[in-house]
Amino acid sequence: MSIDEVATAAASGAAATERFHSDKSPYAAVRDTPPERVNLLAREILGAVHDTIRRHHVTYDEYNAFKAWMIQVGEDGEWPLFLDVWTEHVVEDVNTSHRRGNKGTIEGPYYVPGAPEQGADGVIPMRDGEHGTPLTWEGAITSTDGTPLAGTIELWHADDDGYYSQFAPGIPEWNLRGTFTTGSDGRFRIRTIQPAPYQIPTDGACGALIDAAGWHSWRPAHLHVKVAAEGHEQLTAQLYFPGDAHNDDDIADAVKPELILAPVTQPDGSVHVDYGFVLDPA
Repeated sequence: MSIDEVATAAASGAAATERFHSDKSPYAAVRDTPPERVNLLAREILGAVHDTIRRHHVTYDEYNAFKAWMIQVGEDGEWPLFLDVWTEHVVEDVNTSHRRGNKGTIEGPYYVPGAPEQGADGVIPMRDGEHGTPLTWEGAITSTDGTPLAGTIELWHADDDGYYSQFAPGIPEWNLRGTFTTGSDGRFRIRTIQPAPYQIPTDGACGALIDAAGWHSWRPAHLHVKVAAEGHEQLTAQLYFPGDAHNDDDIADAVKPELILAPVTQPDGSVHVDYGFVLDPA
């Protein structure tokens, strides 16, 4: 049975929800938040909902459909998908607006910590005969003053069919997931494949919203990274490819001009990219 026949939104959503619970401790970080802050945020969020209901005269039928849909999002395990696709980009903008180094963007729901170490010059784990155009990526990690930094780049991305390991069946655990650690010169060279654009899962509650609203479900092809170095702010970003049909209308609204690569096709048909990272001091 092919991956296409068995991968479902519910299965991907359940995996994303389970991963979120196992990898993050969100309440610990906000345990000491003053009640005044909680009151402010909760009232303003609810106030925005109330205002929408009043301005558009929401009917009971619409309200009940919305309630049923919210329940279905939870049953499908799609809250991580829903929030990361339609909300996270604003949270990211607000929290990184002070930075002078590289622009970042959303993490998305498919990050997994602990990807295998590949050194500063390595090949990302992949299957024999992995489909996709071979991609060699070179660059360096530096501070905002130009100083090279010893650091790490966690890289993960979808395969040529648009699927992520650990979130779709039939794919090796760490496929297209790797950690690359640079020396004091900050230099790295990574060999992987160029990912393809893909649709977010559409057979669950998020897909029902997309269909009802007449939206599309496409994300442009992208590489996910987390870049870290001692004494500097961690950077989370996605890197995109020029000419993608959905760079201008990404369903997750996560594309920024500074994150679009400039790949060069080589005589053998592979692609070469030069792109480095400038991190802000912490």
